Amino acid sequence: MPKKLLTNNEIYEILKERIIQLEYSPGEILNENDIANEFELSRTPVRKIFDKLKTNKLLIIIPRYGAQVAPIDFNYMKSVFEVVRQIEAFAARLASERISEKELNELEDIIERLRCYNIEEDYKQIILDDGNFHKIIFDSCHNPCLSDILHNLHMHTERLWFYVQRNITEIDLFIVTLSNILNALKARDGAQAEYYAREHTDMFVEKIKEKLL
Repeated sequence: MPKKLLTNNEIYEILKERIIQLEYSPGEILNENDIANEFELSRTPVRKIFDKLKTNKLLIIIPRYGAQVAPIDFNYMKSVFEVVRQIEAFAARLASERISEKELNELEDIIERLRCYNIEEDYKQIILDDGNFHKIIFDSCHNPCLSDILHNLHMHTERLWFYVQRNITEIDLFIVTLSNILNALKARDGAQAEYYAREHTDMFVEKIKEKLL
């Protein structure tokens, strides 16, 4: 059976995840020819994919040199968290009114998985499940504009989670704060959902300041 060729969007998603999960290190140079050969593409679609990654601040295109994985810019991340702190809390408030029982059950399943993880051995899966938790809330608020903005910002916060892996040693940072959000959503309490969503962001930012700054 012939090998199924991936679409440009599928390849973009693969490269994006590699950057977010630090399979490509900050500052690493990505070679157009290597990517083209790996995915059996010409260089033209690779350039378009690189341009999209650049637009989302994951790559830096250096003329006559190549494409460099964007470094972690802490000044930019500060601006991201200032925005996320407000609009993710707003999304949680909306979700408290609009989330389905099926989505609540999916959030409950994530919390149960988190309780079984080891912070050192399962860190990657913890971050992925944390991301899935947030994405369910983004989508359950049923506001496409807000959801799009949050999905785009979340790729940067998720990348930072991977970057600080060695400094995060307490799984309760995830279990307690996410459980509080879930309980508020179950109670359909918008004010509490908003409060705990903001608390989750604040606790992560404080942990970053404590460990890295």
